[in-house]
Amino acid sequence: MKASPADQQELLRLQSLDTRLQQLAHRLGALPQTAPLAELAKRDTAVRGTRAEAVGTLEDARAELKRLESDVATVEARIARDGDRLQHTSSVKDVTALESELASLARRRSDLEDQELVVMQRVEDAERQVAGVDEERASIASEVQQLEAERDEAAAGLTKERDAAVRDRDVVAGGVPADLLTFYEQRRARGAGIGAALLRQRTCQGCNMTLTGSDLETVRRAAADDVLLCPDCDRILVRTEESGI
Repeated sequence: MKASPADQQELLRLQSLDTRLQQLAHRLGALPQTAPLAELAKRDTAVRGTRAEAVGTLEDARAELKRLESDVATVEARIARDGDRLQHTSSVKDVTALESELASLARRRSDLEDQELVVMQRVEDAERQVAGVDEERASIASEVQQLEAERDEAAAGLTKERDAAVRDRDVVAGGVPADLLTFYEQRRARGAGIGAALLRQRTCQGCNMTLTGSDLETVRRAAADDVLLCPDCDRILVRTEESGI
């Protein structure tokens, strides 16, 4: 392939911009806030699981407390009914039976009230646990909000740099002959993002290999408009006054 020395040297400008764009893409994908945010997301998932368990425990305790309260109300209604019957009966047999049942109901009520106290404590403990988990989630959310703000600010700056580099690249690429640009893109795809490299003091800056022997002689004998490839890394080798040949 043939291309003027000036067009070939434009590839170095294009390569510089492409390298810059690669660096910016890497930095955008590896912002310092990314890892902490991922860790916070894992923590929040774990805490949400803990909360679901705590809420389940609380709901069970509340349901049991409601059942006990209903049982107490039933017993108290029975006590009130039997007490009223006791006041309105003259039968000794009925009085004896009612007094016995009232004593039994009183014991039952006392037992239920003791159970209520135990379950009420369980409710309070579960409520505290849920509240503690909610506080932890709120703390995580606050950290996430702060980190996201920092990440977005950093990303905005990098995105601005990237957009400017893209515009500059478009301008430079627009000045490179189409066939040379296509060849450069092919080399860049195969060369890990590097399509053209400066030959400085007989050393390819793409692979840092120094040309010697027949390889160096081939470069020396090539016409100025010959598009050469590095014999070691297969990237376009751009010659300038720095090449030392």
